[in-house]
Amino acid sequence: MKVAPRFGSGHRILVTGGAGFVPSHLVDALIARGCTVVAVDNFVTGSKENVAHLLDTPTFTLVEADISDGLPAHHPAFAERFDAILHMASPASPTDFEKLPVQILRVGSVATLHLLDRALNDGARFLMASTSEAYGDPKEHPQRETYWGNVNPIGIRSVYDEAKRFSEAATMAYHRSHGLDAAIVRIFNTYGPRMRPDDGRAIPTFIAQALRGTPLTVHGTGDQTRSICYVEDLVRGILLLLDSTETGPINCGTEHEMSMRQLAETIVSLCGSSSEVTYVTRTADDPEMRRPDLTLARKLLGYEPVVAPEDGLRRTIDYFRDRLG
Repeated sequence: MKVAPRFGSGHRILVTGGAGFVPSHLVDALIARGCTVVAVDNFVTGSKENVAHLLDTPTFTLVEADISDGLPAHHPAFAERFDAILHMASPASPTDFEKLPVQILRVGSVATLHLLDRALNDGARFLMASTSEAYGDPKEHPQRETYWGNVNPIGIRSVYDEAKRFSEAATMAYHRSHGLDAAIVRIFNTYGPRMRPDDGRAIPTFIAQALRGTPLTVHGTGDQTRSICYVEDLVRGILLLLDSTETGPINCGTEHEMSMRQLAETIVSLCGSSSEVTYVTRTADDPEMRRPDLTLARKLLGYEPVVAPEDGLRRTIDYFRDRLG
C-alpha cells in the first residue's frame, strides 16, 4: 500500500501545540514539503526554542494563544482558510496530569470543538492526535483499534485519558453528522530530541539521571512494559494518515516492547554512566503493558517503523548531553 502525498506546496496547515515535542517535528516535516504552516501554542509545556530555527521562514507563523478560548480571530494568520488542521495540543506527561488537570480537560474538549467547527467551515481535513492512553490499563495485548479500553474515569490519569476519548467521540460525531474529512491517530510512547528533561516521562528522566550520574528511579518493580517509538517514525506515520482518506482510529508507534527495568539498564549502558537503577513507589493507574497492533497502519497506510531503539536512544542521549552540558 502506498499513500500519495496530498498536502504540500500551496496548502495552508494549522498545527495546534506546534511548539511542543512531537508537533514541532511535524511542523518541520510540513515546511520541508512546501506547506505554509501556522503553529499555535500557549507555551504551557511547549517551547519557542523548538521552532526557533523556523522563525525567519516565510512559510511559517507562530502564534501565542490558548486555543481553549478559541482561535484568535483578530490575528491575520487565521483570516484565510486552512487545507488541514492537526490538533496536537495537550500537556501529555504524568506530571502534567497532576499540575494541569483542568487545562488538559479543556484542550481535549472545548478546544477540540472549536477546531472541529473551523475545519468544517474551511472544508479542511482534521487530524486528531489521540493516544494509547485511550486503552487505559489494557486487558488486551497487543492493543487493537477495536479494543474499547480499561480506563479509570476518575483516576489521576483520567483527565488525559478521558479528554482524548472525548476528542475521538467528537471527531467521529462531526465526521458522521457533517461529513467532515477527519482522521484519528492513536499515538504510542514516543521519544526523541525536544522532549523536556523534567517532563516526568521515563526516557527523559532516565537519560537526565544517567548523564548526571544520579540513581535512575524506576517505578514499581520495573516489570511494566512500553513500546517506544522514535519521533521520526511517528511523524512519518502521522503524515501518511494525513495524506490518506482514512478515518481511523489507527495506531501509530512501534512494536519494540521492553520493560522499564530493561529501558533503564539500556540507557545507563548507552550513556556510559555509573548510575544505579533504584525503585520507587509506582504511580496510580500506571498501565501494566503497552504495545500497538500495527496491522491497520501497515495495511491501510503502508506504515513501518524503521529506527531501532538503541539508535533512537543514542540520538536522544546526544541531544540531552548537549543541553545538560
